[in-house]
Amino acid sequence: MSSQPTRRRGTPTLLTAAMALAAVALAACSSGTSGTARTSTTPNASASSSSTAGTPASASAAGSANTGKTLQIAYLSFAVANSYDAPMLAAAQAVASGENAKVTVFDANNNPQTQFAQFQNAITAGKYDGILIQPILATNLVDLVKQAVAKGIKVVDIDQILGPDFHTYDPQVPGMSAAVVDRIPDIGRLLGEQVVAACQSVNANPCNVGYLYDIKASTLDGVIHDDFMKVVQGTPSIKVVAEGQDFFTPAGGLKAVQDMLQAHPDLTLIVGSDQGIEGAVQALAAAKKTGKVLLVGFGASAAGIQGVASGQWFSTVAQAPASTGRLGMQALIKAIRDGQDSGGINPTAGLPNNGIVTKATASEFTAEWPG
Repeated sequence: MSSQPTRRRGTPTLLTAAMALAAVALAACSSGTSGTARTSTTPNASASSSSTAGTPASASAAGSANTGKTLQIAYLSFAVANSYDAPMLAAAQAVASGENAKVTVFDANNNPQTQFAQFQNAITAGKYDGILIQPILATNLVDLVKQAVAKGIKVVDIDQILGPDFHTYDPQVPGMSAAVVDRIPDIGRLLGEQVVAACQSVNANPCNVGYLYDIKASTLDGVIHDDFMKVVQGTPSIKVVAEGQDFFTPAGGLKAVQDMLQAHPDLTLIVGSDQGIEGAVQALAAAKKTGKVLLVGFGASAAGIQGVASGQWFSTVAQAPASTGRLGMQALIKAIRDGQDSGGINPTAGLPNNGIVTKATASEFTAEWPG
């Protein structure tokens, strides 16, 4: 298993290249040029849908709009051409455009080595007031954050935890102004709870589960799986009888679930990321098993929410990329203009039903990414 958590939503091609570099990069379908930087002050309005997540008081305002000098912000993206990153970036740009801030976007194109070099360049450029970072790996940027802080550059971490402790929202590097992140163990725990509920909903005994990793070799997946198993092992009727990998793509999910069904035609439930479950839907349809196997996802993508609302999926655990970008940029500008740190921020804190999309609550959720 990799010693680092890895960036989610990657294609097999990109993952093969990244693993050859001794790192697994989890991001979907990026076509941007590795190592490029581009400047933007115009948000992509279509991608920055309004969030249902409440704004924590610590990051509710970023000072007075358009006050003071024009701020220079470096946005270090894991992959610009990415369905999960796009709304995050657009929401951050929308905040910046209203706060007299100019955003330069660095595209790591799923490569942790490229991202490391880009962070170094952003520090040495001597022009940036703040850096908003989406880390591909959890700990390889810690020293660079310290260097940036020492030079008076404000740094905010968004999306994935930057540091060794996956169980906290708090910034883990001294001087970091804020962290707007998902706690990965929570995803595993909530997935486990939803699987227990789904199995109980049909009184399944045994409840034979097919588990979709995204990339089994990644520490990220290992953490999710470990916390998932801690929950389901408390229900003896639940048996994880099959495993597969979807590489955060529907095509990967389709192939993995086809293999599962061939080996275990008696599956009761399939659990995985929304992209994997999209593939599972296709595999079940081809096997004429639509409606006969329960589906539990995570991501609360547009596809996931639609699937839950229709009754085809049992549930999906929410994530909020647009809220993450918005809150992260607000916290960064607040730190630069007012000198105030915002600490740890949970971007899904204000979601309905504790962030669990069910058929009864699906209408209360607004998807923040397509899937």
